[in-house]
Amino acid sequence: MDMNQILQMGAQLIKGNSDDATSGLDVADIAAALQRVLGGSQGFDISSIVSAFSSGGFSDLVSSWISSGSNAPLSADVVEKVLGGDKVSEFASQLGIGQDSAKQALADALPAMVDKVTDQNGSLAEDLMKNMGGIGSVMKSFGF
Repeated sequence: MDMNQILQMGAQLIKGNSDDATSGLDVADIAAALQRVLGGSQGFDISSIVSAFSSGGFSDLVSSWISSGSNAPLSADVVEKVLGGDKVSEFASQLGIGQDSAKQALADALPAMVDKVTDQNGSLAEDLMKNMGGIGSVMKSFGF
């Protein structure tokens, strides 16, 4: 699964969540908004996302997404704290939804997206777990 497929998967999760504001949105539009807010040149910048959660004091949370087993849920408040209000506002504006819907949409999609990327490559997951603080070089070595 390439990074664009990860974005599409995240978009499907958002479209299928229980929020009426997102259920009527186009999957392609959601994926494009995800890429603009969470992406880099590769389509989904996992290194920046994992770094942001780790440095924000949520390494246990992101570790659950990287490791095998169930993913710890992500709250909408943590999304805003880690990604920042500007990114949440940008995402909301791109999709024409409210701030609360945008935060919840990102909270619904991020754990599964990170989990899927790391499930594809077991050694990537191991390296991320070992190098939670300095993962940029690890990600580049795997082409992310």
